[in-house]
Amino acid sequence: MTEQPAIATHAGGARYALIGKRAALLAILLGIWWLLSQRYPHYVLPGPVRVYDALNLIIDNGDLWRNLIITLQRVCIGFALAAIVSVPAGIALGAIRPLGEFFEPVLPVLNTVSSAIWAIFGIIWFSISEKSIIFVVFMTAMPLIITNVWQGTRAVNADFIELAHTLRMPGWKVMSKIYLPTVMPYFFSGARLAFGFGWRVSLVAETIGASSGIGYRLRQAADLIQTDQVFAWTITMIAMMVALESGVLKPLENHLFRWKKEAETA
Repeated sequence: MTEQPAIATHAGGARYALIGKRAALLAILLGIWWLLSQRYPHYVLPGPVRVYDALNLIIDNGDLWRNLIITLQRVCIGFALAAIVSVPAGIALGAIRPLGEFFEPVLPVLNTVSSAIWAIFGIIWFSISEKSIIFVVFMTAMPLIITNVWQGTRAVNADFIELAHTLRMPGWKVMSKIYLPTVMPYFFSGARLAFGFGWRVSLVAETIGASSGIGYRLRQAADLIQTDQVFAWTITMIAMMVALESGVLKPLENHLFRWKKEAETA
């Protein structure tokens, strides 16, 4: 009876120790940053205090939240479209072997195309608009999710497929009842990776062809040699990505697939 509280106490202590180590690392990095900023002019390397003031400025004037919401909206729309297309496409490639063999060389090519190239095509096809940014996020996230879902289809139990065929189960039912539950953990793993990439490439696209968003503000600050604001926007971007990853995506994955961990430890 006392073993479980002891384990919980040990896990809690380890968690606090990890948080302390991370806080110490952050303090060391801030110290190094401050020391280096003393050796260079502020337009080359602004110090933490100057960047903090710039961050407060863009928060107070509403610029931060306005552009943050714009960028996040673009990423979410592009990611959602990629997920809608990629899940059935990945399952189809895994379930229909000739189709998978035909398209197998295509996905590695799509995964290696630079986001800057997609941004250029987006501007050519959609001009400087919301559609061009969403297109870049979509083209970056889509092959990543398809690849993971396709890999997930290989984990489907062949006996279940054979039984479904024996019972003459319709194809759509095989997909929804056998393939989909198996590939969902793989989808979510790829989705987390794709969302992170989508967030980053949206900034690249915004610096090339947009008139709003974090990427646009980064480019504008760089053009005006407002290096403190460049740092402020960069820190904002990193903080937002960490918050989404550790506060939303990872807890959601743990909650949805807790049964998988319980089955593995049983």
